[in-house]
Amino acid sequence: MIDDPLGPLDPDFAVSFKRDDRRPPCQLYVVSPLDVSGGFPDRLARALDAGPVAAFQFRVKDLDQHSAARLAEPLQRICADREVAFIVNDSVSLAKRLGADGVHLGQDDGDAREARGVLGPEVQIGVTCHDSRHLAMEAGEAGADYVAFGAFYSTTTKAVQHRPEPVILSWWSALFELPSVAIGGITPGNAAPLVAAGADFIAASHAIWGGDEAAAVKAFAAVLEGRAT
Repeated sequence: MIDDPLGPLDPDFAVSFKRDDRRPPCQLYVVSPLDVSGGFPDRLARALDAGPVAAFQFRVKDLDQHSAARLAEPLQRICADREVAFIVNDSVSLAKRLGADGVHLGQDDGDAREARGVLGPEVQIGVTCHDSRHLAMEAGEAGADYVAFGAFYSTTTKAVQHRPEPVILSWWSALFELPSVAIGGITPGNAAPLVAAGADFIAASHAIWGGDEAAAVKAFAAVLEGRAT
């Protein structure tokens, strides 16, 4: 765990805050599976056509940049045709090569200031902040466009080392305008408390690609629009 020098959050803090109606409604942020080969472009198109999606993160591992770019390009076109932001995970150089809409940086993937210098003022830069208020504030000071907290729930997508409580979303949304992304094991069945706590985006991967992607996007849309029962 990362020690937060600001100390633990008061668990009663969230009770004082409901989602600020002045903030835009929470939106869906879709993260790719590690394997985007074969028929995945068709799956992506079906997902994006099924309901509102704000952003798609291209997340592949252990590929050289040429191979990653070859896989990314058709997915980027699908996103562009539907006005969905195309975000590259981890790699500033790949984001620059593709002319991506943004890059998402883990804590070991470089500094937001350096990424801004390479990618320019219009590119969206997100930073993983785990369960740390301190890291989130540092990311904001470095010029990030959003901060990501998680994992909120158990997930098979990656190893979980940090488990924040939803109160961190309430704290962040009450004090800062910078958007927050909630990530980690989120499904249509457990997303509502994170939306209510103040998440600006709900990130999902396995919940989308582990079954019928179109049905999953529709189910998330129902939650985000308050229609879920």
